[in-house]
Amino acid sequence: MHPTETVFTYASPDLKFGRGAALEIGHDLTAWGVRRVLLVTDAGVAAAGHPARVAEAMTSRGLDVTTYDGTHVEPTDESLAEAVGFASDEGPFDAVVAVGGGSSIDTAKAICLLATNPGELMDYLNAPVGQGRAPSEPLLPLVAVPTTTGTGSESTTICVLDVLSLKVKTGISHPALRPRLAVVDPQLSATQPAGVTAAAGMDILCHALESYTARWYASYDAKQPEQRVPYCGANPIADLWSERAMGLLAGAFRRAVNDGDDTAAREELALAATFAGLGFGNAGVHIPHANAYPIAGRVRDYVPADYPPGAPIVPHGMAVGLTAPAAFRFTFDAAPGRHVRAAHLLDPSVDGDGPGVLPDVLTRLMRDIGLPNGLAEVGYGHGDVDDLVEGALKQQRLLDTAPKPVTGEDLAQVISGSMEHW
Repeated sequence: MHPTETVFTYASPDLKFGRGAALEIGHDLTAWGVRRVLLVTDAGVAAAGHPARVAEAMTSRGLDVTTYDGTHVEPTDESLAEAVGFASDEGPFDAVVAVGGGSSIDTAKAICLLATNPGELMDYLNAPVGQGRAPSEPLLPLVAVPTTTGTGSESTTICVLDVLSLKVKTGISHPALRPRLAVVDPQLSATQPAGVTAAAGMDILCHALESYTARWYASYDAKQPEQRVPYCGANPIADLWSERAMGLLAGAFRRAVNDGDDTAAREELALAATFAGLGFGNAGVHIPHANAYPIAGRVRDYVPADYPPGAPIVPHGMAVGLTAPAAFRFTFDAAPGRHVRAAHLLDPSVDGDGPGVLPDVLTRLMRDIGLPNGLAEVGYGHGDVDDLVEGALKQQRLLDTAPKPVTGEDLAQVISGSMEHW
């Protein structure tokens, strides 16, 4: 019998939270000796004016700021290559500031990596899609400023993207990708439309739920220090962040979606996103996120409400949420107490302690915030199950974090059971 792990790790970026925090970044960067800054955003966020205000505040501190607003919503290998090329042509830079959703922050992570390290993007993508190479040189320091409440990318070591030629969503995972500073300013997400709030909020919720129900860190085989990865499984510190995130979501999520003028709910949602990121950025996520990659990567013609018109997308948080009820029904027997505890945190009035209690809480919430009624509503059918399973199985790094072994047959059951929820 193999000895089991006795050590868990915990890491997080420096954090600045509160209204007006985004206008203080110049102060922080000058303290690091930074002079030239690349600000990374997307056209939609740029149109809202937030990046310009952040850039102006940095310029007033004497910094030289160049803005890249070509980030692709749901980044691809092609869009990241374009961003890296821009940074190479306009650089060198001393630091990168990402102002936007997870797409902008992940694009900035790729720039920080490839501006200082040899090779191409595919060299660093997680195996088996890429080579899984670790950075050999220090990355440019990154300040992450989320304008959506959900991705948690400001706290994590992950850069997520679609590889277009393979029709698969994957990522780069390494501790060096974690931002040096996360600046969470609730004023920047105050104008987020309801559909975006709903999808991004499901990402918060699943970050908290998946990390809370993840495989316990001490159930893994013992590792040498150099073998330990950022996602080490559920642990006592990550649990605290996840529980607090779920408690905040219980009171704020529906209010933030259904009443855009409820500033208190928006601020609580931003805090929940931060807490969930601090939890899952160490414990990890599992089945709903593994399923989300092919769901988002193989979309045909679905265009969600409240997102920019154009190419079809299933937003990441929506893709994660669509199989969550069935996924947590499947994992229930591995940790019944945790699943029931999570259900009560999300809905203190709920009764019952069986495998359906958490899926029922999630289904009611999804209906209340206007999420699609399952995979069928975003264009998938039972004939797509094998294809989606194939894509999810490529996310072994995530599936290994599940609280019980997961086979292709298990995933097929979860995905088939997610075609319609109510």
